[in-house]
Amino acid sequence: MPQTEQRCQNGHFYNPAKFSSCPHCGVAGIDIGPTKPVGQPAPVGGGAEAIGHTTPIHRAAGSSEEQATVGWYPSRANEKEGEKRVDPLVGWLVCVEGPDRGRDYRIKAEKNFVGRSTSMDICISGDTRISRENHAIVAFEPRNVEFRLYAGDARGLVYLNGTMVDTPAVLKPFDTIELGDSKLLFVPFCGERFRWPEKQ
Repeated sequence: MPQTEQRCQNGHFYNPAKFSSCPHCGVAGIDIGPTKPVGQPAPVGGGAEAIGHTTPIHRAAGSSEEQATVGWYPSRANEKEGEKRVDPLVGWLVCVEGPDRGRDYRIKAEKNFVGRSTSMDICISGDTRISRENHAIVAFEPRNVEFRLYAGDARGLVYLNGTMVDTPAVLKPFDTIELGDSKLLFVPFCGERFRWPEKQ
């Protein structure tokens, strides 16, 4: 079986098929501040360190403006023309309890697979009780602008507002999802007040 993960010199694991270098360490020559090794619990008790870290937005060469998120659902014609597909942000999961408390995870359109592995769409690396792959699935269905939570095919259980998920469950704003030792708050971006238009 081919090895899917690689370990950097600082001890972080990452998927070399998705990243050219360790995403936890950042880019050489760019100071993004201290990093914490994968699996190390976030500090408890407030302060900037308890919030976790996010990936910095890099500026385009010669531009003083930060590049904004550009989202659209590509048509098949766009993909055939070779245009780069942009997966639009549709919501977030925010860890409110557990080893990665304070960290946020982006939800993109369609299916988002949740697990500890860096190959997952939503990688919750600090909670060792979460399965490496496919512990759960958070899906966004753009036609009806609806979010759903599915139990994955891994051994671990998934709870929604304290109830075990054994069939697909509709997610509502600020619902609580429990995986392993973590509680995640669901925060939608798309809904009644906003949706990404489909670009033709």
